[in-house]
Amino acid sequence: MKTLHLLRHAKSSWSDSELPDLKRPLKPRGKRACLLMIEPIWKAGCRFQHIYCSHAKRAVSTVKMFEKSLPPQTVSWEKDKALYTFDDDDLLHWLQQLDDEQPEVMIVGHNPALTLLANHLGDLPIDNIPTCGYVQLQADIKRWQKLAAGCASTRHFLYPKMFTDGDNIGD
Repeated sequence: MKTLHLLRHAKSSWSDSELPDLKRPLKPRGKRACLLMIEPIWKAGCRFQHIYCSHAKRAVSTVKMFEKSLPPQTVSWEKDKALYTFDDDDLLHWLQQLDDEQPEVMIVGHNPALTLLANHLGDLPIDNIPTCGYVQLQADIKRWQKLAAGCASTRHFLYPKMFTDGDNIGD
């Protein structure tokens, strides 16, 4: 059994139009969303181990927000430039190269790649993984190389507005 945790980076700022995409920081709303999502993701069974993160500032900042707010533990994560992609085929190929000794991994990355990947692998149609949204997929496979269309069940799909009584968490 392999478990894949997909986390879209939190809401980023577009206030500086001169800033390159890779360097966009989180908005205050994005930081609040991280704090809001920690508990539901933890309760869904994610222990924030074996995290692979896009090297974009907004993705790295998302991981750091989670890391400093989690219960005391060793959070294992690393940046990977290959995860700065908007293409689900790139993500699938990257996942298929993983060490099979890892029973579960988390990818912190970008749309549309994450939504397309969740739909390609999972059994629950998802229109869009919003910022700071989380999807957990379980595949009855022994090797990451065997990830393929429809091989996983979508166990959880969580996003910030689910935990705000329908209200926006503000800008």
